[in-house]
Amino acid sequence: MKLSEVTLSHHYADLGDAFGTRIAPTPLENPHLVHVNPAVLQLLGVDESEADNPEWTQLGCGKKLFPGSRPFAMKYTGHQFGVYNPDLGDGRALLLGEIDNNGEPWELHLKGAGKTPYSRFGDGRAVLRSTIREYLAGEALTGLGIASTRALCLVGSGEPVVREKIESGAMLIRVARSHIRFGHFEHFFYTHQLQALQQLIEFTCARFLPEAQSLPASEQAEALLRYTVRQTAKLVAGWQSVGFAHGVLNTDNMSIIGDTFDYGPYGFLDDYEPGFICNHSDYTGRYAFDKQPGVALWNLNALAHALSAFVSTEKLRDCLEAFQPRLTEDYAALMRAKLGLQQEEESDQQLCADLLQLLENSAADYTLFFRALSHYRGERPAEALRELTPVGQHEALDQWLDHYDHRLERENSDCQQRNSAMLTANPKFVLRNYLAQKVIDTAESGDYRPLRTLLDLLQSPFDEHPHCETWAAAPPESGKHMPISCSS
Repeated sequence: MKLSEVTLSHHYADLGDAFGTRIAPTPLENPHLVHVNPAVLQLLGVDESEADNPEWTQLGCGKKLFPGSRPFAMKYTGHQFGVYNPDLGDGRALLLGEIDNNGEPWELHLKGAGKTPYSRFGDGRAVLRSTIREYLAGEALTGLGIASTRALCLVGSGEPVVREKIESGAMLIRVARSHIRFGHFEHFFYTHQLQALQQLIEFTCARFLPEAQSLPASEQAEALLRYTVRQTAKLVAGWQSVGFAHGVLNTDNMSIIGDTFDYGPYGFLDDYEPGFICNHSDYTGRYAFDKQPGVALWNLNALAHALSAFVSTEKLRDCLEAFQPRLTEDYAALMRAKLGLQQEEESDQQLCADLLQLLENSAADYTLFFRALSHYRGERPAEALRELTPVGQHEALDQWLDHYDHRLERENSDCQQRNSAMLTANPKFVLRNYLAQKVIDTAESGDYRPLRTLLDLLQSPFDEHPHCETWAAAPPESGKHMPISCSS
């Protein structure tokens, strides 16, 4: 499909005025195209050759709309740091509509599009720094096999926008299977709009749970909650396995279908630090890396409460009780793959826990250690692993490797095949914050080549890319614990 053939529909706006507000975007001044994502073009069924089409600048800055587009600011609420906030909604973004690619709808969302009725005291803008971080993050998680929103194109401008300092304004077109958040359901529940809440449940089930469409409202709501519990458990297990911290797991940042949503002050682990806090505004550590599973369950409880008008307390509790076993099962499977284990043994959980304790005691780089372990063949001394741990932890490392060797003996797997499989489970490249900042710094000076390089690496993070070793290196000390704020 050519870009000129793209036409949008807008089933969400069809739900009615209770769901949001139609409003035109405010175009950026002096826009220029930063990048178009060929992988997302392919996802949408648009010819990759269209990446060079100059029309993207106008579409991406809000000056021109796709045929059929009806820009729509969605209304929702949510719990922010555990406190309910009724005044939320799309304050700087507009849902343009959706593209249907062979029966699979993809929604387009213009971020940085200007003020809406839900902007509160905001300016409705995004800056180049934050759009680059989101642009890269969607590809980073997708490349790792973790469900995520993505971005189609990125447009910069000469328009000044005030954050902690004056920065240049930018927009991106976000692509997602759905932009419905936990907070959408909370809004209708807390404002006693139960008919609209039922509409939203039916709409979501029709899109993602067609088998539940013919059920009564109460059973649809229950089926939706069970689905979201499963998808959220799978999502969080993925985050924990790769060392990804979201940073702001408010209920308005949680996708009803379990996709990673709303990238702000996120971070991948460098040194293994379970209590890693990537958001410098998170003074209590509510959203620390090791707190994410518990926070996800807290958020699911908030969603369940929003569905309590349709589902009994007993059934809500039963739905929520499925979260922990599913999370444990999914996480264990991912960690066995990282360790090269095909069979499941009861002792595997302890083997994994002991390794994580070793990594914490050693302040070892999480990504580099597992990548090095992917090449381990039982050698002593295990030099590649020793290089990633301090001398004082070498004895503990050898003790763990002894247990690991015995476990591999029981597995009785071919070493070469195991190493190859582990290299597809342990990435060489992750989106470290210092790399993102490196790309942002060069982009702000007008050089987008590092952005393109890093994007390519993140889209195939398990490949060797032998000429890009510096992008896989551990960060300098100055690159660790970089202060990342919600404006990111």
